[in-house]
Amino acid sequence: MRKLASIQKIKALDPIEGADAIEKATVLGWQLVVKKGEFQVGDLIVYCEIDSLMPEKPAFEFLKARGMRIRTVRLRGQISQGICFPLSVLPADFEVTEDADCTDVLEITKYEPPMPACLSGVAKGKFPSFIPKTDETRVQILQDVLDKFKGIKCYITEKLDGSSTTYYVKDNEFGVCSRNLELVEDAENSLWKIAREMDIEAKLRSLGKNIAIQGELIGEGIQSNKLNLKGQTIRFFNAFDIDAYEHLDFSDFNELLQQLDLPLVPVLSLDYELENDIDAIIRRATIKSQFLKDVWAEGIVIRPYGKENNAPSSDENWNAGRFSFKAINPEFLLKYGE
Repeated sequence: MRKLASIQKIKALDPIEGADAIEKATVLGWQLVVKKGEFQVGDLIVYCEIDSLMPEKPAFEFLKARGMRIRTVRLRGQISQGICFPLSVLPADFEVTEDADCTDVLEITKYEPPMPACLSGVAKGKFPSFIPKTDETRVQILQDVLDKFKGIKCYITEKLDGSSTTYYVKDNEFGVCSRNLELVEDAENSLWKIAREMDIEAKLRSLGKNIAIQGELIGEGIQSNKLNLKGQTIRFFNAFDIDAYEHLDFSDFNELLQQLDLPLVPVLSLDYELENDIDAIIRRATIKSQFLKDVWAEGIVIRPYGKENNAPSSDENWNAGRFSFKAINPEFLLKYGE
């Protein structure tokens, strides 16, 4: 589960040009605006990430006009992502240790956009346990990953603003899943419509193995269709060997999609050497979309080009042993109120 609120340390404080009452704080890999003099470098604070929905309590009353939601904002030219609170917002008996998760104790929940009718459906069950979910970790909390894997050859794809979709065949059963659920077949559900239109069941069965493919459903009726697409379509970004419990590396994945005649997400680079610099990666993510040149892309996703299964599968920042993370375009977040 994502730590929406945690105890962190103020790593740096820097002036904001032309601003006397505020300054820029660095927490983890995030940059945010704080009142000048409120915190000092090295202070432990409660850091709440963007997408946090705060409870209606006096300490958070100032967020009422924003629907109690923490979003990306720009103040005096400085992009600010998240809010720092003093430790006094915690219950008196809470054990204060760096990186402690405060999400539940502060009654914070994650903002989820409303589900459009075309994506809703009847749940067959929870998301299958034999396939990793597709939610990527944001680069701002992965300094340890950058430290460990600096220089590793990676590929970069555009992160598409749509609806995560997983199709699989296991033990002769075909399944269709949203981000969190497996869905009963429904002719009105877009995930199933695309499966039938693209003959995905037959294509996966033709492989004669237990396998899953994962992609982003985009187009009309989905996330306001920021790319201005006609109809709906899908672009795939992962293939997963269920029996081996491992992702296909890029070469095998790309070959698989060509064999099945299925489309790949836009690839931005195939020979990127991972930088140990969060700010540089965020700048790399501040781009226009490959689909529509005058529209901001949501961001980028970075994955190792080959097999880099050097992490414990239980680590929340890893996906079935493979590092894989996203960098969200701050201009996208600002434009669309995220």
